[in-house]
Amino acid sequence: MEGTKREAGGSLEASLLQIIHEHQNRALLIRDQTDGAKKNAIISSQNLSNLLVDAVNGGVEEAFINEKRIEMEIRALLGTISRYKKQTDQWLATTHELDTVLKEIGDFENWMKVMDFDCKSVNAAIRNIHQV
Repeated sequence: MEGTKREAGGSLEASLLQIIHEHQNRALLIRDQTDGAKKNAIISSQNLSNLLVDAVNGGVEEAFINEKRIEMEIRALLGTISRYKKQTDQWLATTHELDTVLKEIGDFENWMKVMDFDCKSVNAAIRNIHQV
């Protein structure tokens, strides 16, 4: 009976060792599968991250380019405004000079009328004196 116990004990021990060995093999297989899935997840997340960064950078780059274009246009417009301001100032000075000249012509014309009236008055006085 002791022999059968040993055989049964040996067979039980062998079965337990086989179960432990199978368990370890399955655990290794699951661990390898988990590691592979983890690596795939990391690679996929890196790819997604790169795609998102590229998408955001593309928008940022476009905004930066547009900002530079706008700044260049602003500088060009400031130059144009400066030229127009100078030209407007010149026109204002010219119109002021023209206005002054016209006033002087008006003053001269008025002086001429006064002189003409004075000459006619002197002429009339001389005629009156001469007739008497």
